[in-house]
Amino acid sequence: MKANKDVFYDVFTNKPHHVSIMCPFHVQGCELLEGVFGTVGSKICWTYTLEGKEKISKQATLHIETKGEIDLVSWTMEYERPNENVPELINLLDFIIGMTKAVDDHHVKMN
Repeated sequence: MKANKDVFYDVFTNKPHHVSIMCPFHVQGCELLEGVFGTVGSKICWTYTLEGKEKISKQATLHIETKGEIDLVSWTMEYERPNENVPELINLLDFIIGMTKAVDDHHVKMN
């Protein structure tokens, strides 16, 4: 991450509705299902596009930490493959990396 980790954290905890403005190619919106933005345990439903299809996610966790001089972002997402013949969702990993970079780039351009 090039942007400050606190700015990144603030976007996803307090202003998740801004994510669709920062990376509209990846995220089209979010809806607060339970709790309050910025509160641990709040549930947010994300609408995003993956491989040209609209998807909805409710199980994602963001973790940000600093190691030395480097800020690191970790995402945990739960998904279930319909069966073992369906390949792992590598495209979902690419999506998360692209979305994270887009949000990061948005903040770097602002500063």
